[in-house]
Amino acid sequence: MVPNLRFMFLVSILITTLFTKTTLSQTQTCSSQTFNNNEKFSTCRDLPQLTSYLHWTFDQSTGKLDIAFRRTGITSTDRWVAWAINKNKDLTSAMTGAQALVAVPQSNGSPKAYTSDIANAGTQLAESNISYPHSKLSATHTNGEVTIYASLNLPIGTTSLVHLWQDGPMSGTAPQAHAMSSANQQSKESLDLTSGVTQQGSGGGSLSRRRNTHGILNAVSWGVLMPLGAVIARYLKVFKSADPAWFYLHVTCQTAAYIVGVAGWGTGLKLGSDSVGVTYSTHRALGITLFCLGTLQVFALLLRPNKDHKIRIYWNFYHWAIGYATIIISIINIFKGFNALEVSAGDRYDNWKHAYTGIIAALGGIAVLLEAYTWIIVIKRKKSENKFSQGMNGTNGANGYGSRPQQV
Repeated sequence: MVPNLRFMFLVSILITTLFTKTTLSQTQTCSSQTFNNNEKFSTCRDLPQLTSYLHWTFDQSTGKLDIAFRRTGITSTDRWVAWAINKNKDLTSAMTGAQALVAVPQSNGSPKAYTSDIANAGTQLAESNISYPHSKLSATHTNGEVTIYASLNLPIGTTSLVHLWQDGPMSGTAPQAHAMSSANQQSKESLDLTSGVTQQGSGGGSLSRRRNTHGILNAVSWGVLMPLGAVIARYLKVFKSADPAWFYLHVTCQTAAYIVGVAGWGTGLKLGSDSVGVTYSTHRALGITLFCLGTLQVFALLLRPNKDHKIRIYWNFYHWAIGYATIIISIINIFKGFNALEVSAGDRYDNWKHAYTGIIAALGGIAVLLEAYTWIIVIKRKKSENKFSQGMNGTNGANGYGSRPQQV
């Protein structure tokens, strides 16, 4: 492989790998979290809704459960936070029968932690005893993070539980009803304390996984591979030694982007049909447009005329226009998708947006550098060709074979 081609190939692998690793790293935010009291827990989990995290240590032989529940993004001082166990293990009606640990703000800035036995959905989170003996109940509010600590004694033989978590506004010293968004309604799951395996109610877990799959597939395909393929086509073909390798790299990159993108598009249609009452019209319309443009590009590849064909110039313009339109729309739509994820699942996806922004900025920076570099090469090549042409003309003239026709 020639040096310039090797460089571009390595850059493409590096960018794709960086994006994938950055994206996957977001799924284990809890592992990097620390606590003011330096307490350690054996297991942690990033909860799928409301940018929340659960840390726990469980002794199955005694039923002792030490927990730290953390809700991030609580910047105001007039919101309550709660984590609860449903004593009936009822995932469908998790609120009824929930044994809650509640943190409410106080005038001194330090939240008050107390327990509340929730009898029905109309609860006011009144302070009351719960079914589980407990100790070490406390709460902190630091840098927008509310953390509830407690030790609970579960019945011996317990291996799993149904838990739920919420936050909501305050009216004076009284907690008010939480929001009824999709994220709030899905903030519950069945958790195996020994393995960490979870199951979310009403298809929520499956829906969350499909959302993530949809986002990753489309960000990698339309958002990374497609622009990368355009960079390869525009800059590698300047190097004569890279011909025809640049073409095959370009086709491979774009074909992979289309195949993965169609899979992401399909998951998006399924998400739309499963999310009754939730519509992101602009995101959906742009997604359908991308699918159509990508399909047109596939047909363009199959119908590509020879270089010397009289209609090749029109095909080139068509291929260029559709290609760049696809890239521009895809980047816009990926950010639309991030916004939709934030609305439905909290602000955790800000990290995903920042990661993708970094990838696009890196690709843009590389494109700018290669644009300048390839222009320098083209200009030098033209100067060299002009000198060679002038030299040939001068030599021919000296030998009596100039540009003027010779008389016979």
